[in-house]
Amino acid sequence: MHEMSLAMSVIDIVENAARAGNFRRVSTVWLEIGQLSAVEPEAMRFCFAAAARGTLADGAALQIIEINGRGLCFNCGETVPLAALYDPCPTCGGYPVQATGGTEMRVKELEVE
Repeated sequence: MHEMSLAMSVIDIVENAARAGNFRRVSTVWLEIGQLSAVEPEAMRFCFAAAARGTLADGAALQIIEINGRGLCFNCGETVPLAALYDPCPTCGGYPVQATGGTEMRVKELEVE
């Protein structure tokens, strides 16, 4: 499960922010996860809780903001919603559709003490 390594990277980001911002505890982490990112939100919650143990994010709430997939169809030129990578364009049925959103995962915000 790659979510554990991702959760550990999120904890690294949080700890780096703590050093830069001089705070001692994180109570909430807002994480954006794209629908096309291959990151399972529930697995991420589980892994985040495990990775946060003994850190300044121990016990922090993880708020996940899911970002819908979208893409640009090279056939019709439309920007369209995209449910999965390599799906055809929902407007014209054509290929290829290049993902333009929903592939990201990023720490959006921290609530700190």
